[in-house]
Amino acid sequence: MSKPRRGRPVSEQSPIEILKSLFPSPGKKAGSGEGGGGGSALSYVWYAGAAAALLYVSLGSFTSIEPGQVAVRVNNVTGGSDTITQPGWLVKLPFGIHSVYTLDAAPQTFTMRGGGNIDALNVKELTVRASDGSNFHFQDTKIIFQIRGEDAHRVIDDAGQDAGFVNWMRPFARAILRDEFGKESTISVSNPGNFGEATERAKSRLNELLGPRGLMITQIVTPRPQFNDEYEKLIEERNALGNQLEVIKSNLAAAETKRERQLAEVDRDRNREIQEKRTELEEALATAVSTQADTTREVDTYRISKVGEGQAELSAATRRAEELKGQLDATYRRRKAEIDAFRTQPIERVMERLGERLKGVTISIQPYADDSTPSRVKMEQIGR
Repeated sequence: MSKPRRGRPVSEQSPIEILKSLFPSPGKKAGSGEGGGGGSALSYVWYAGAAAALLYVSLGSFTSIEPGQVAVRVNNVTGGSDTITQPGWLVKLPFGIHSVYTLDAAPQTFTMRGGGNIDALNVKELTVRASDGSNFHFQDTKIIFQIRGEDAHRVIDDAGQDAGFVNWMRPFARAILRDEFGKESTISVSNPGNFGEATERAKSRLNELLGPRGLMITQIVTPRPQFNDEYEKLIEERNALGNQLEVIKSNLAAAETKRERQLAEVDRDRNREIQEKRTELEEALATAVSTQADTTREVDTYRISKVGEGQAELSAATRRAEELKGQLDATYRRRKAEIDAFRTQPIERVMERLGERLKGVTISIQPYADDSTPSRVKMEQIGR
């Protein structure tokens, strides 16, 4: 008795083999490997039906997402949803468990042009009433918008699974553009700077209103506003005057450039003269400094020599003064000794000495007495 052959794993089996294992042939005898003719035909019908069902389920479980599309897969059992922005194959469960909705996420253009509405993306031209009461219009206004991929589920929640979101552009765009451009006067709106600011304000407001609905405004293209014939003529005249003003500005700029060049030449010449004069003064200063140095050196030499001579003379005079002082001290001591000695001598000796001194001198004496007991003699020299 032979061993039964072990089957291969399910992962390695083909769909036909799986179907054969699920739906065995009814005419096949167990363990015998033989079957009847009627049972074989019925088994083929079962195989064909199962293969068709498997093929239908397999094809229905995949959805293709093309470039420029975004898909929203909704779980009908839990109510949840997820957004797929990458192109490729998307798996969904059959039998109504998953629902997949695809939307065109490529940039689209909403155009306001002409005198009537054609469809949701092509409507009549934009007419605006300015703040000063005048009217103007734009012949061809374009708004480029697209679905923001990660917010595609909001688009489906608000506008459904078709392209119903394009119907939002007409009321929002016309109202906001009229509002923002209506804030400008006829004169200011014809200025490209103010015109661009109004466009940016309108773009910001549109993104604020349409952003929560999953849309994004990428660009607003508006031509120059058109006015009535009279005002257009005035604009042309203003542009002509503006061109003349630009020519005048260009001439002024050229004159300013010429003036700056002439000033630069004058500055260059003046700087050259200043530099030459500075060089002369620096040379004169260097000569004066050199002369001053020579004079200072001569003066210092003369002063040193004179100071040396004066110090030598001072030293000699000092020594001479010390010698004279010694001599005077000796004379003083001698005379003092003589005086002291003279004081102790009697009056007769004094008179003798006095006579020696007065030898050859005639003295006229007129005696008088003012003291009865004279203690000294007063002499007065009257003449020789």
